[in-house]
Amino acid sequence: MISNLLPETAFDPLEAAFLTDPYPAVAALREETAVAYAAAIDMWVVTRYADIDAIFRDPATFSAAIAQAPLAPVVDEAKAILAQGFRPSAVMSNLDPPGHAAIRNHTVRAFSARRLAAMEATVRERAGALIDAFAGRESVDLVESLAFPLPAITIFTMIGFPDHDMERLKSYCAERLAFTWGRPSPEDQVRVARQMVAYFKYCEEFVALRAKTPADDFTSDLLQMAREVPGTLSELQIASIIYGLSFAGHETTTNLIANTVRQLLEHPPAWQVLRDEPGRIPNAVEEALRFDTSVISWRRITTRATRIGDVEVPSGAKLLLLLCSANRDPKMFPDPERFDIERAGARQHLSFGKGIHFCLGAGLSRMEDAIVVELLTQRFPRARLARNGELAFHPNVSFRGPQELWIALGPSEGVA
Repeated sequence: MISNLLPETAFDPLEAAFLTDPYPAVAALREETAVAYAAAIDMWVVTRYADIDAIFRDPATFSAAIAQAPLAPVVDEAKAILAQGFRPSAVMSNLDPPGHAAIRNHTVRAFSARRLAAMEATVRERAGALIDAFAGRESVDLVESLAFPLPAITIFTMIGFPDHDMERLKSYCAERLAFTWGRPSPEDQVRVARQMVAYFKYCEEFVALRAKTPADDFTSDLLQMAREVPGTLSELQIASIIYGLSFAGHETTTNLIANTVRQLLEHPPAWQVLRDEPGRIPNAVEEALRFDTSVISWRRITTRATRIGDVEVPSGAKLLLLLCSANRDPKMFPDPERFDIERAGARQHLSFGKGIHFCLGAGLSRMEDAIVVELLTQRFPRARLARNGELAFHPNVSFRGPQELWIALGPSEGVA
């Protein structure tokens, strides 16, 4: 603990009020200071766009090693369970140079433009089928019916996981959120630790299967690259890559879809504009990423004493980078509290990170979100939010999207 150092803040990103709406708190903190120590999470919180942008671009000073580490101490019983088979290696989001570059270069090749382009028609077909399934209802929970299943099926299929395992895999992913980025009870840690062990073993077994029987999928591509350049990627590293990707590849996009639709329906003229002019959808997606990001914070740790803004921060300081604050920094975005689908420069948001750790799945997330917005605005031009009380959000420091989003559909206008 380093609470004797100044400045300090009572900020706690796991408080109920912050989980419901983080933006008033981060705006006040950003106005007050560039960085402050938060004893509630034993981290330094960084608030301003320029500082967070610079941190992402300086991996030598700001290590990614803690990006995937549990926020809360892990109890002994959960540690013992994890020791029975949970052994992911650091691969990309939590790996620093020079090791990061070799693994990312291989993964970028496997996550190719060719593969993404080939997936677009499939994503559109699946989204249309999911929409068809609820089109006759008066209202629908968009998260359960579309925003969750579409990205999950998309990323699992891209990896190569078989359709008959989809439900099991989704259940494995469901509670890792609280374990790594929340403050779970000891009982919850033990339960989720068992799921994490089972999921990682599944990933290891799947990589071993694909090593024997390759297919046209992401996992087989990684294995082929490992064969082409021996010593660059091990099967354990490939299992670690698909373990991490299978979670991040749908959790963030689920939240992006829900947040985008929510903001568009809270601003009805924007919904109609996008129906009439679908060419504006890509910029609307960027504005949703800026205004209501699905990743509200990320983590780094300092490798040396350094200065952030006008504050001296010690070596070994754990940092919480408040992306939700940076994305509404008035020094970067004029009138930042206004949702504007025509905003110039909306794409300058930090929601996908920056520098060597820029999100590998950014293109896929943008594509899925844009397709959903296009299909929904065409199919349900008079859709509106069905407000059934306050929205609930999963209690964690990094990923934000409503657990449910009920929408009154209005009359359908047929297949889009």
